[in-house]
Amino acid sequence: MKLICIGRNYAAHIEELQNERPAEPVVFIKPDSAVLPKEQDFYIPEFSNDVHYEVEVLVKIKKVGKHIATKFAHKYYDEISLGIDFTARDLQAKLKTKGLPWEKAKGFDGAAVIGEWMPKSNYKNLDKLRFSLIKNGEMAQQSDTSFMLWSIDELISHVSSYFMLKKGDILFTGTPSGVGKVEPNDYLEGILENDQLFAINVR
Repeated sequence: MKLICIGRNYAAHIEELQNERPAEPVVFIKPDSAVLPKEQDFYIPEFSNDVHYEVEVLVKIKKVGKHIATKFAHKYYDEISLGIDFTARDLQAKLKTKGLPWEKAKGFDGAAVIGEWMPKSNYKNLDKLRFSLIKNGEMAQQSDTSFMLWSIDELISHVSSYFMLKKGDILFTGTPSGVGKVEPNDYLEGILENDQLFAINVR
């Protein structure tokens, strides 16, 4: 299993981090060791003083595919979820300044929260899915997939032209604006439409 992540897929998030709008999806990969085990708290790593939450819609690939046309991409997944791409923002900034890869800031142990998987048939329109992150009972991030620069199917097509997709691979489709720092004792909840798909404590 590999975790294929998309950066800069929401215009408002690009603006809040003062990044350049990309001409094509920004792709990076987290190792499977980054997945936070179920029922386990998230522990802020010692090497960072500025870990940010980034809530994202997730897609689980159900079969092998390569060079998938956008019009056929919907045949490669049946399940949708919500997760968090935790990012050591201070470390990421240092790496970006030096032109180095982001893996240490994005792929550390526990940096990928994966919520409960739901059948995509539960939702009427995958291109207009409402989702949010609730932090300590207050709205932290809220958006819907209609604001993506590239849709789920477009992302699958793009990624599959570089990496063979395999059963069990997970696509993180990018985060909207509202990202922020986590602190010890924070409580984070992920809501997709009306479903709570994850709830974690920060330590």
